[in-house]
Amino acid sequence: MTLAIFDLDNTLIRGDSDHAWGDFLVNEGVVDATVYEKANDQFYQDYLNGDLDIRRYLEFSLEPLTRHDLDTLDTLRQRFVETRVRPMLLDAAFDLLEKHRRQGHFLLIITATNRFVTQPIADLLGVDDLIATEPEMVNGVYTGGVAGVPSFQDGKVTRLAEWLDAQGRSAGDAWFYSDSHNDVPLLEQVAHPVAVDPDPKLGALAKDRDWPIITLRD
Repeated sequence: MTLAIFDLDNTLIRGDSDHAWGDFLVNEGVVDATVYEKANDQFYQDYLNGDLDIRRYLEFSLEPLTRHDLDTLDTLRQRFVETRVRPMLLDAAFDLLEKHRRQGHFLLIITATNRFVTQPIADLLGVDDLIATEPEMVNGVYTGGVAGVPSFQDGKVTRLAEWLDAQGRSAGDAWFYSDSHNDVPLLEQVAHPVAVDPDPKLGALAKDRDWPIITLRD
């Protein structure tokens, strides 16, 4: 079965869910606004620049999960999805997913954002599976650590290879849609790389390599 692989943030949704989650926590008073908001913005800028220290960022972004029980976290997440995520959804993204679904393709999201934030978004989009950075849990409690390799930059290639091996699948004639130059390592691995509303670095590379460039924005 052909894989149709999609980045999530700024690709299938209008915005970055990880950064939006940080803003949501600030507005809810869950974290210290004066400290957290500045750091959240700086990490996001580092990501855009291609300079993100993923381990430092995950230490920062996963720490709030350690402060609350799972019921409280679930309540916060539900409110986040309704107030922040739904406005990010794109009709054209649903159309693109449906186009691949009608062709019998397996729909897979691969994202650097952690599973706690992205699983409900993947469910809303109706994809078949999700590869995300995995927050570590011990005895039903988030530790603030990461389980396995973060699915970021080259880590997306590693995590996809692990997933393919576990599923007994091949990348074969796979598609991969992304907005970010951070995803070039995986874009270079697939038969059908597609730049979606790309950042300037990816846009320039896509033009140089004759990769398709599309928009999912209104």
